[in-house]
Amino acid sequence: MVDTKESRAAIQRDLDRLEEWADKSLMKFNKKGKVLHLGQNNPRQEYVLGATQLESSFAKKDLGILVDAKLTMNLQSALAAMMGKGVVSCITQNISSRQREVILFLY
Repeated sequence: MVDTKESRAAIQRDLDRLEEWADKSLMKFNKKGKVLHLGQNNPRQEYVLGATQLESSFAKKDLGILVDAKLTMNLQSALAAMMGKGVVSCITQNISSRQREVILFLY
């Protein structure tokens, strides 16, 4: 994919058209959206929706998968491991029984 000034301008035009459509339809956008800049040589263009500048983000969760700017799974794996450790810690701290059958069932 070639990133050009024209393609960045096209994205901004689309955002402007969305804002115009919302105004004509008497609707408002929830402007909590963020921009995820993909690629290493991305110039990190700033975009606006109406009068609100959209924030940039390093990573975004979509359909339960964490996508980062480098399109790696490192952050996703680290979060999954951290959640797993938290569950194991909760089980070991709150269950008094140390019988093998009980612990295996809970894990």
